[in-house]
Amino acid sequence: MISFQNVDKQFADHHALDNVSVEFPEHQTTVLVGPSGAGKSTLLRSINLLERPQAGLLKINDQTIDFAKPIARNELLKARQQTAMVFQSWNLFPHLTILQNITEGPIVVHKQPKKEAEANARRLLEQVGLADTADRYPDQLSGGQQQRISICRALALDPSYILLDEPTSALDPELEAQVLRVLQDLAKQDQSMIVVTHNMEFARRVADKIVFVEDGRIEFDGSTDDFFTHPTDRIQAFLDAMEF
Repeated sequence: MISFQNVDKQFADHHALDNVSVEFPEHQTTVLVGPSGAGKSTLLRSINLLERPQAGLLKINDQTIDFAKPIARNELLKARQQTAMVFQSWNLFPHLTILQNITEGPIVVHKQPKKEAEANARRLLEQVGLADTADRYPDQLSGGQQQRISICRALALDPSYILLDEPTSALDPELEAQVLRVLQDLAKQDQSMIVVTHNMEFARRVADKIVFVEDGRIEFDGSTDDFFTHPTDRIQAFLDAMEF
């Protein structure tokens, strides 16, 4: 389980997270939605400690981090080893093959034997329909293929949770569909995921839970069915706007 308790994050002129308390259940897909600039990405990045809130608690399984106190390096590493991040841009190493991109983390960070890491990487490539790309380089693949490789790279680290920050926003509709199918398959396998997205159809199909964020506050935290079938006036206005 990952949870925030009374988390507060302020930038110089912007209150990004305003006393946020929320839970992200294990083996479920939680989708973060809301207007641009609402605080969704800040919330997601704070889980992985890419952002450091000024106050509140972060709990990841058996670990508790108090943002009001200095975070020791070993605490930081332990927290990050329990999650893996997939960004809007895929950020693959251009000088490494696809197989090397996927195995770099397990070999260097987790000290996994090379043969074992490569076997796992090939299994993951098979899982996302890219088994024939192992010896190719990132610039030889489409954007959708590269994003699926980024997901493989995250899975190879065997994290408790995968965090995805608008993973399809840079893709055209056809390539977006390729990536979303992979995420749907992972959701069916009960992979714990937290996803920031503007794709409401994906949220409707895949999310176990939806969190609606606006002005740094949680305005809805509940089931997908409640979000879409019993929306508040504000949520209905948001959904109506997303149809255009």
